[in-house]
Amino acid sequence: LLLALLALLARVATCGPTPSPQEKAAIFADLSPAELRAVRTFLLARPELALSPSRGGPLAKNTLFLVELLPPKKEPALRYLDRGGPRPRRQARAVVFFGGEAHPNVTEFVVGPLPRPTFYRPLRSPGGRPIPFSSRPMTQGEYEGLHRVLAVATRPLYRFLREATGYWFHNCSHRCLTFSDIAPRGVAPGQRRTWLVLQRSVEGFFLHPVGLEVLVDHQDPQPSRWEVLLLWYNGRYFSSPEELARSYEEGELEVVHLEELPSRGLFSSYEPRGRFSTGTPTEVHGSKVCEPQGRRYRLRGNLLEYGGWSLAFRLRSSSGLQLFDLRFNGERVAFEVSIQEAIAFYGGHTPAAMQTKYMDAGWGMGSVTYELAPGVDCPEVATFLDAHHLYDADGPVRFSKALCVFELPTGVPLRRHFDSDFQGGFHFYAGLEGHALVLRTTSTVYNYDYIWDFLFYPNGVMEAKVHATGFIHATFYTPQGRHYGSRVHSHLLGNLHTHLVHYKVDLDVAGTGNSFETLDVRLE
Repeated sequence: LLLALLALLARVATCGPTPSPQEKAAIFADLSPAELRAVRTFLLARPELALSPSRGGPLAKNTLFLVELLPPKKEPALRYLDRGGPRPRRQARAVVFFGGEAHPNVTEFVVGPLPRPTFYRPLRSPGGRPIPFSSRPMTQGEYEGLHRVLAVATRPLYRFLREATGYWFHNCSHRCLTFSDIAPRGVAPGQRRTWLVLQRSVEGFFLHPVGLEVLVDHQDPQPSRWEVLLLWYNGRYFSSPEELARSYEEGELEVVHLEELPSRGLFSSYEPRGRFSTGTPTEVHGSKVCEPQGRRYRLRGNLLEYGGWSLAFRLRSSSGLQLFDLRFNGERVAFEVSIQEAIAFYGGHTPAAMQTKYMDAGWGMGSVTYELAPGVDCPEVATFLDAHHLYDADGPVRFSKALCVFELPTGVPLRRHFDSDFQGGFHFYAGLEGHALVLRTTSTVYNYDYIWDFLFYPNGVMEAKVHATGFIHATFYTPQGRHYGSRVHSHLLGNLHTHLVHYKVDLDVAGTGNSFETLDVRLE
């Protein structure tokens, strides 16, 4: 009896006030700017890591590349959310590029507890193998190095580029060329060699390839040792810029002279314009979303509530929007529903196109959440939220209006029934307006803009949507290229490709136990 009493007293002593729904949701909230700075300051102060600032300086150095929330594991989170357990420690995931070591590598660390970290330790990578330095994402510094390599490599090609395209790379102040890079960066483990697609540096440069692609080996941490391995122009390979220049000078090269671009572009505008052949009015604004009696949803920190729905959300820098502890009428239906990856596989005739297989989380898919435009990206009445990312930067960067929340009339009744008396009349009509709450963000991964939506309906249905827009990933048109895509303009091929999107869905309907069953229906 005495032992039982002591145990009861100990339990009472450790139990504090019941946390509010907002406090519970906060364990999944993104790191604040202060927390991001605290992690960076703590790691830079560790002499054994020998970290340098991310921007500027050589690539052969140790740098902090990424800091983001490390969400609590499910079991301790559920103990806190459901059973009055202790609040999980708030921790960060930090990615460090060890480029200055004898054996360069990429290491992930867990750092905590926040807001005042006192420890860090490595996170185990899949399979327990170290992450090769050659597998790291690109940085701004590495792109600057590629630009310098191209500026030097294209010196022998100045006359050819100027006469064939009207633009050039070397010693350029206007009418410049730019480039897009592709992935994977090699065809064997350990390689870091990238095909660069040269394009005219104009608005929408993705649609203006000039027909020249350059393979650069940039595996060495010292950019002075990078080299051009191969060039491709209009269906032919060349071993060096000098070989391509000689072929042009000697008249052996089949050159495609590009037309001059219009002197004035047609820029985007909020003013409606344009006419269709039907003559219906298009120069006036279309329908808008309105809230005649105010908002019917509630935002408290990262807790979103609407009708029977409540959920916590965050915007993960590496992959994107994540939802946690999704409940309907107080009952959990999922512990996590989150965006994990978007992949695009391409085919083509040019070397860049045939090798392109993008895995967009490796391009910081969650960190390119640029500002949403009211009235276009989201209704004017939407609630807009900022985000902060520490990704290839020397501190947190604020992304204004990175997310939005709004209620959307679906235009379809949630339910309806017309009860006919089959004599020209009816017994009754019943119907409910259709609405859904939308949580939205975007990812502009170079040419592509992904619009990510989670929709919540009053009947307990949740829907995940992704819309692909922006510019196509296109290559220079050659007749052989028509086997791998469609000719969309004079010198432009829209390459055949497919998109795959990976969501993590951890359903907890009627408990955390999982089961899977398949049913075959046969005709008796």
